Amino acid sequence: MLMPKRLVEPLPEDVKVPDHVAIIPDGNRRWAREHKLPTFEGHRRGFLATPKLVRAARELGVHTLTIWAFSTENWNRSKEEIAYLMKMYEWFVGKHLAESKRDGARIYHLGRKDRIPKRLKEMLVRAEQETVKNEKHVMNIALDYGGQDEILRAIGKAKKGENLFEEIGKYQGKYPIYKLAEYLDTAGQPYPYVDLIIRTSGEQRTSGLYCWQGAYAELYFEKGHFPEFTPEKLRQAIIDYGRRGRRFGGN
Repeated sequence: MLMPKRLVEPLPEDVKVPDHVAIIPDGNRRWAREHKLPTFEGHRRGFLATPKLVRAARELGVHTLTIWAFSTENWNRSKEEIAYLMKMYEWFVGKHLAESKRDGARIYHLGRKDRIPKRLKEMLVRAEQETVKNEKHVMNIALDYGGQDEILRAIGKAKKGENLFEEIGKYQGKYPIYKLAEYLDTAGQPYPYVDLIIRTSGEQRTSGLYCWQGAYAELYFEKGHFPEFTPEKLRQAIIDYGRRGRRFGGN
């Protein structure tokens, strides 16, 4: 089977590629308002932009990509908007399952499964099961995810009898390994700690994405809205990251 034509040029040789990139896809609704279009059209354009970004990230050598699809706070939106988004997420999961199988990527769902619609939950479980042996890439779909919620759930999953500070909070050798990481949603992944967090639409905050795993992440804020975030803009963000100095408190 012929592979699709490359979406982006290769990176310059002096650029260090991040192992794990996370994207906060902000601004779908603002994009729609600026273009005098319905809110739902902004979401649709955002969904359509995502598969190209996933492909581009893999072309550029990124092993793990996280897309924050729906936060724990997004339940505060209207019932109509939530219903539309949940249907689009079904398309989103199906699309990425097919591409993950092609690319050798393993899919993980980050977040809660108890509040999302049954059909979507079943699709996420299926995607995780059918890609469990894939090792070339990781695709994290953060859906009904919040960083504080993740930490609380991790503490709740900790083994009975473990002391919070003496056991799951024990520093285990070189940065940044603590036993608590074994109970986070990224447990068992090759690169659970995110290197680069990208947020679109000009907002300069992470809003709780990866409260634990993102402690040393580099941040990149794109002024344009997510429907305008192209593979080339992703490439530029990675170039910016790859030329920064990262010391993690050392020399």
